[in-house]
Formats: sequence, C-alpha cells, structure tokens
Amino acid sequence: MIKNKLPVRFTGQHFTIDKVLIADAIKIAKINETDTVLDIGAGKGFITVHLVRQCINLIAIENDKSLLCILKNKFANNYNVKIIDCDFRGYTIPKRNFKVVSNIPFRITSDILKSLMFDCVEHFMGGSLIMQLEPAEKLFSEKVFNPYIVFYHTFFDLKLMYEISQESFLPPPKVKSALLRIERRKMHIGYELKGKYLKFITCLLHKPDLPVRTVLKTLFRKNQVRGISEKYGINLNCQIVSLSANQWKCCFMEMLDKVPEKYHPT
Repeated sequence: MIKNKLPVRFTGQHFTIDKVLIADAIKIAKINETDTVLDIGAGKGFITVHLVRQCINLIAIENDKSLLCILKNKFANNYNVKIIDCDFRGYTIPKRNFKVVSNIPFRITSDILKSLMFDCVEHFMGGSLIMQLEPAEKLFSEKVFNPYIVFYHTFFDLKLMYEISQESFLPPPKVKSALLRIERRKMHIGYELKGKYLKFITCLLHKPDLPVRTVLKTLFRKNQVRGISEKYGINLNCQIVSLSANQWKCCFMEMLDKVPEKYHPT
C-alpha cells in the first residue's frame, strides 16, 4: 500500500515525474562528482535516483515517514546516499560547500531560500530549485521591498529558466511552478559581514516609498550622497526600493569606508 501512496495536497507534496525537467535541473546545477548535493523533500526519489549517478555525496531529506521507507529501500545499496529523516527547517546543514537540486516543498519556500542563501551563504555553491512560480517571480520584481531578496541577488546570480507544466507533477499542483537556477557570484563583501549587510538593507528599506536621496542622507553627508550617485549611476530621485542589488552593495561598501561604525545601522 505504501508504494502506491499519492502525495497529500496540503503538505505541498507533488512528485516531479518529468524526466526532461529533472535532466534540465541537474544540468544547470553543474554538478561535479565530488560535490555534496542536497535533495530537499526527496519524496519517492524521482530526482535522487538521477543525482546518485552524478556525485559521491548525496543527502536526501524527507519528513514523511512512509516516503522514508520507500527511499531507504530504493537506495539501500547506494552508499553515497545519506537519507535524513526530518523537516528541512530542523536540519543542520554540514558546514562544507554544497549544492542543491530539488523539487522543494512549496509551503516552506521562503524558509528554504533563507536557509540556503543567507544562513548558509558561506557554503552554498548554487544549484537548481523546482518551486512555485509566484514566489519565484517575486525574486525578480522591479521594486524590491524584502531585504532578503536584495541579499540573495547580491551573493547569487538568479535566473528563472522557465515555467513548468502542471503535468510534470504527480498529482498536478493547483499552482504554477518554475525552474530556478542559482549560481554563486564572486563577492567583494566578506561573508562575516552578512549580518551587518542585511541590517543595512533592512534599515534603509524601513520607509520604502522615500527617494534614494532622502534615505542615503540618514547615513551619508550631502556631498557623499552626490558622489555615490555619480560614481554608481544612482538616480537619487527614484524610490529606494528601485535600487539594484549591485547598487545596494556599492552603497554598503561606501558606508564601511566613509561612515564611522558607531553610525552603522543596528
């Protein structure tokens, strides 16, 4: 009976059965044999069974007890697969470099993105996520109100590859889905400054409707604001939410260079 179990809609379980989609997700993740790869919400192992041929250290995370039995039976002879019995939100990712290829549980999308691209920014090397289309599209809004999204784009190159057919899942979800590629950027901000950088973004986005000129003046002198605008091509009259991730990064670096630490956002 367990083998015939279908995903339960309210848990966000929709198995990826499209082999072309799975192949695309693995290809864009650029996995090397020595990579540690996470499959979050591994389900019945539809993606895991392909990943096991690509790397020697695969971690499959699943919280559903009946699906765990299927995973353990399917990969009993694959010693490069470690099956983790827990909710991903309670899992401590090993502190070493890793990638992710996963059809993530839609209901905890924001938690997964935060865990990968903020909490584990030092070690997350990128990968691909099959995720709900709506939160994927929010990652690419022209105006960004969420400081975490600015942070993600600063440290990672995100690309929405394509919308996924509902028929690629069993059962088909009621919501639209998409394939997201994540690649690590070369950074000029030290990872030890990630908390300070997030506080900087959060503080300056506190009043999102204000123009850049007004917001920057809370940290910089008038002539410094003018110089930053000219140096980085920033329109001081646009809303602060319109800044690009690169412009946010540059403003942060200017703060570190020109503003005494006692005036940094806390």
